[in-house]
Amino acid sequence: MSNRSWYYAAQGAQQGPVSEAELRNLVTGRVVTGETLVWTEGMAGWEKAGQIPGLMSDLSNQPPGLPPTPSNDITTGPGGSMPLSAKLELWPFLGRSILFVIGEILVLPTPWTSVHLYRFVAERVRVPGRPNLGFTGQPLDIWYVFIGMAILGYVGVSDSPLLKLLSVVGQAFLGWMILRWGLSKLASNGRPLPISFEGSPLVYFAWYLFMLVSAVSIIGWAWVLTAWMRWICRNIAGTRREVVFTGSGLEVLWRSIVFAIGCVVIIPIPWVLRWYTQWYISQFALVQRA
Repeated sequence: MSNRSWYYAAQGAQQGPVSEAELRNLVTGRVVTGETLVWTEGMAGWEKAGQIPGLMSDLSNQPPGLPPTPSNDITTGPGGSMPLSAKLELWPFLGRSILFVIGEILVLPTPWTSVHLYRFVAERVRVPGRPNLGFTGQPLDIWYVFIGMAILGYVGVSDSPLLKLLSVVGQAFLGWMILRWGLSKLASNGRPLPISFEGSPLVYFAWYLFMLVSAVSIIGWAWVLTAWMRWICRNIAGTRREVVFTGSGLEVLWRSIVFAIGCVVIIPIPWVLRWYTQWYISQFALVQRA
């Protein structure tokens, strides 16, 4: 088997091209079965997937007539969703997080400290069917946005209502720019992914403002954050599979409380930071588009 592009027949039409990793993922998700016709360059004609040596090796020990068994490296969640996962080394992750905070305080280093953290996390996220996730963004791509975010952090603590309002509006818009830029810089096996964020900056600002207002209710912000994440996922384009956020408001709330308590105590910070981040990443999942 190689990195050739594959085509398969589904719903009475030709589908593809997809990479071999994606095709195996379709096998795992039971979209492609042993009876599905597939073709790739070098084949004389379309053949059943089950007749191609090595393609469905995970099913070689499966008794006839039974459905495919998911491979060991993919966990299927509710509704056939395939959650993301991350394995962050404790101290390297803590060190980069501290550098990120220092960069925000000193302002000028923030493009480098931010990208350094983004790349570290992205390379440790596991996406079903997308091997070797990476981040290709560079500190100087949108350096002015990162520096602007850091400056607005100082503006937001001023006594002037006008400056506070400017900080809220500015941070929301710059946050939208960072999200859109960050998603466009994701790569797999060194190749850029055609991912984009199509959410409106005005709607993003409305969610940001709603989030700040909901903080007054003490607990309501967790449900607002959950809804906000789902809106963001719905506006991610360029993916063959749909990205969804499966976490609930209650799960976000109690884990955030535990995380906050751990930070107050100080000593547990490295462990609760990694625990909270890895859980949050695992709440994003991929599902087949309708």
